[in-house]
Amino acid sequence: MKQISLATTGFELAPKRTRKREFLEEMDRVIPWSELLALITPHTPSGKTGRPPFAPEVMLRIHLLQQFFGHSDPAMEEALHDIPLYREFARLDAGMSRLPDESTILRFRHLLEAHDLGTQILAAVNAVLAQRGLLLKTGTVVDATLIAAPSSTKNSTGTRDPEMHQTKKGNQWHFGMKCHIGVDADSGLVHTVVGTAANAHDVTQAHALLHGKETDVFADAGYQGVNKRAETQDIPVNWHVAMRPGKRRALDKTTPLGAMLEKLEQIKARIRSKVEHPFRVIKCQFGHRKTRYRGLAKNTHQLQVMFALSNLWMVRKRILQSAVG
Repeated sequence: MKQISLATTGFELAPKRTRKREFLEEMDRVIPWSELLALITPHTPSGKTGRPPFAPEVMLRIHLLQQFFGHSDPAMEEALHDIPLYREFARLDAGMSRLPDESTILRFRHLLEAHDLGTQILAAVNAVLAQRGLLLKTGTVVDATLIAAPSSTKNSTGTRDPEMHQTKKGNQWHFGMKCHIGVDADSGLVHTVVGTAANAHDVTQAHALLHGKETDVFADAGYQGVNKRAETQDIPVNWHVAMRPGKRRALDKTTPLGAMLEKLEQIKARIRSKVEHPFRVIKCQFGHRKTRYRGLAKNTHQLQVMFALSNLWMVRKRILQSAVG
């Protein structure tokens, strides 16, 4: 006689508090759901005819799961069937007769892109953080990073993504896009995201990364000459651009002037280092090292949502502590 499993008698193993579960529970508590749903709900279908649509909150939660764990639309559909934790986070009841398929997930993403809700999601998250005093906006740090795109031509069109380009960094060529961000100099939180092809020079996007309320802007040596460009002439800010590495090495640090200039460069570097933290979160925490879609608009929209989530991730401890207090 076959032994009866405890699972069939109503007994289940106590769930272990895994790192993934703790991560999702923390993010669930810090994400401003009401503000985000207020942006999305007016654009979702009413479902007066045909099969009832899934609730906007369910689809938003699934979309954010994709950003957290790097799932494509088909992979997200399968994960919802395979992983109970994902269904729990998405508020999908165990007794439901169906789960969102990849087409439903894709249509929701297209809805967000069509209404440029990525920009609005980032702005809504930052507004909540500003109300909590976590985003000061008195200074901005600008920087950019390369994100690789598939260079293979083994696809239906037989071509690479026409909106992506290649660029040389050091002695290595890279194909993909460039993500430019403007970061709050005090907190390190991202307030502006711009996506371009990889061959766009960093300095060409400096003016687009400012929110207009800062008084000082910090940048690395790649932004040399930014204050002389036509598009920055009407922006009343103080530009603090790092000295070129060769010129800095040539400083005579034994003289008072050389020592003072070296100290100034160290201060600039400490402030600029905060811009690297959001890049680390999306690349290491969220695993976003390669573009998922074709075209700059879709990938830029995804980056805007991911940086909104990275802002919440970076200050989650402070938000949760204030909630307890």
